[in-house]
Amino acid sequence: MSNWKSAYGALETKAEVRGTHGLPPRSFSGQVLGIIAVKLDYPKLPGNVANACTFDYPVCYEVVDFEIEQLFAGDPAIKQMIIEAAKKLEAQGVRAIIGACGYFAHFQKDVAAAVDVPVFMSSLCQLPVIKAGFAQAGSIAVFAADGSSLNDDLLAQVGSNTERLIIQNVGDMESFAPIRWGGHELDNGKLTDDLCSLAKDLCQQHTDIKAILLECSDLPPYAAAIQKATGLPVFDFITLANWVASAVLQKTYTGWF
Repeated sequence: MSNWKSAYGALETKAEVRGTHGLPPRSFSGQVLGIIAVKLDYPKLPGNVANACTFDYPVCYEVVDFEIEQLFAGDPAIKQMIIEAAKKLEAQGVRAIIGACGYFAHFQKDVAAAVDVPVFMSSLCQLPVIKAGFAQAGSIAVFAADGSSLNDDLLAQVGSNTERLIIQNVGDMESFAPIRWGGHELDNGKLTDDLCSLAKDLCQQHTDIKAILLECSDLPPYAAAIQKATGLPVFDFITLANWVASAVLQKTYTGWF
């Protein structure tokens, strides 16, 4: 009999399928990632962190309700709400927790200290690894929903800083407005074209750019197009989520040798 004291467990063989298993009491099971998302109304297309079909594994959402500007600013008034959301996800048996906005980085340390499962609240958590992968002379472009709020104080929460970063604000783009301000119609083709043009122009202005990081959880749907337009590695919330999922959802390898 297996006694799963944590979220971990797997049935990979016929013997395991026919075994006797115990679980902590919870309403659901099998969720790999728990995702904390802000209550926002606009079209969330495949590729968006807030669209469950983006992922090749089960995810579980917990919604927090406050103004997105409070998250951009790291308002202490919303900290406990975010921590409680993380605790709810942990109680449901998720193996790890991520956020659905890069500015959840303000609360990375607080949430990690409040639960026992791994926590990666922001796409910006990838910055130390991305920087390590390229020569010191290379720059990293960061596309941000609110460029003015992406500063050293925020990045210190994820072990990084603004050194070597070229921060590009996308929040004032007209085609991004339905996402930024909450609209019910999104011209996906125009937003794709605008982001690709912006990326190409930025790379022409800064020829030392080696990679692009998309801070915003709404930008992964455009990552492939941006990569084709620039020829650069593109990191986003989904590269983070898949990396975390691969660590907490290891599978047995079979094959020939």
